[in-house]
Amino acid sequence: MPKPFMTAHLSPTSSPSSQVLEARALTCVRGDRKLFTDLSLRVGSGDCLHVRGENGVGKTSLLRLLTGLAKAESGEVLWNSQSIASESSVFHRELLFLGHRDALKEELTALENLQMYAALDDVQLPLEKALAALARFGLRGRENLPVHCLSAGQKRRVLMARMLTRGARLWILDEPFNALDIHAVAELEKLIAEHLGSGGLLVLTSHQAVNLPKVKVLDL
Repeated sequence: MPKPFMTAHLSPTSSPSSQVLEARALTCVRGDRKLFTDLSLRVGSGDCLHVRGENGVGKTSLLRLLTGLAKAESGEVLWNSQSIASESSVFHRELLFLGHRDALKEELTALENLQMYAALDDVQLPLEKALAALARFGLRGRENLPVHCLSAGQKRRVLMARMLTRGARLWILDEPFNALDIHAVAELEKLIAEHLGSGGLLVLTSHQAVNLPKVKVLDL
């Protein structure tokens, strides 16, 4: 059973461009089950929060609350001291959320998926930059293959290319290491380290050990 009260405080890096994600006294109920109560956390620039716990304790539910895709029974989520509910457009410009399922259009190519998401996110993505991102993650020569022709690991690499090109400050990732071999895990850890090193923020779930800088742990 999850602990009834839990708080994870991470101090933001002190810099003029510091950004902060906060959750205050969240209570999450699914059906007739209370998953967690009075959960608070604070993640600042350069911080990584690893949410851990057994299946069914509310890890994915917490991520959905932090993204604004679900509403807490009580409590609030803030981005730079402003409620994400009242400033949703500002918040979502800074957010990249990837669920544990591949969020790709199977009939489109890897390149077309990157270009589609860039258009949806209102991000300028030159062709050369998109191709370079796919090549970095081992997809050179597969850019124009429909996604349904790619392996599970290659699909995750397309998502890694999206992480690189999206330009979001806050990454919220649900089981991002699933379906990756040891080499791809190392590549993703390097990409995340670059993101954190540039002042980005990260909240993730993972059943695997996480080899990342400045990792704090929240056990549900």
